[in-house]
Amino acid sequence: MFDLLSTAELTASCAIVVFFLSSWLSDTVRQRAWVGAALTVWFCLIAAAGATGALARPIGPGIPGIGIAVLIPTTLLTLLVLGTPRGRELVRRVPMAALVGVHSVRVLGLTFVLLYWAKRLPAPFAPTAGWGDIAVGLLAMPLALMLLRSEAATPRGWIVAWNVLGLTDLVVAITLGATSSPGPIRLFHSEPSSAIMANLPWILIPCFLVPSFIFVHLCTFYRLRTLAPAERSERLHSVRVAAPGL
Repeated sequence: MFDLLSTAELTASCAIVVFFLSSWLSDTVRQRAWVGAALTVWFCLIAAAGATGALARPIGPGIPGIGIAVLIPTTLLTLLVLGTPRGRELVRRVPMAALVGVHSVRVLGLTFVLLYWAKRLPAPFAPTAGWGDIAVGLLAMPLALMLLRSEAATPRGWIVAWNVLGLTDLVVAITLGATSSPGPIRLFHSEPSSAIMANLPWILIPCFLVPSFIFVHLCTFYRLRTLAPAERSERLHSVRVAAPGL
């Protein structure tokens, strides 16, 4: 029953990500449909790999395969969007509140904690990844509300700190998961291992949700960088208004 509920929860989380990304990265209904279709194909490929055990040992490559499944989509999304003038223009139009708010679904990192309590995932991987995601998701909610009310009045430092925390959480989770799975780079040998992450429904986390959230974090850093000159200009204007003689 837990696996069934987790499958529904993870599929819903992926659907939310597909909806937001297809909405952000398009101008027209036709473009949105194409982007949504491409993301859905990616989701289906990952689901098929999980169902067949294509990435799991002993049939598949194990951790190297999972690593490639994380790296390729992250790189492609970054190059196609942040690496092109058109893509950067689309990202600049995305409200900062949306870039932050979509991470609210990460509160469902509670799944990792429950799997650890059920002795199906090891420490330190599961507790670190689970509580880290919960913290990032919970912090995203009030921060997104603040940005929704007034993006200009929200301290930029808070957004930077939250974004660094969120990206660091993903990198640490990937590292601990890789070093807790059977293979040449395994450092944590306690049982159980993290091998179930290569099977359904858990494979959706490292191979779909993690690359998507890493990409959104990178988009947030880009938006923060493009906001900086505007903030300096606005502050300079305020000083000139307050002291016309300057």
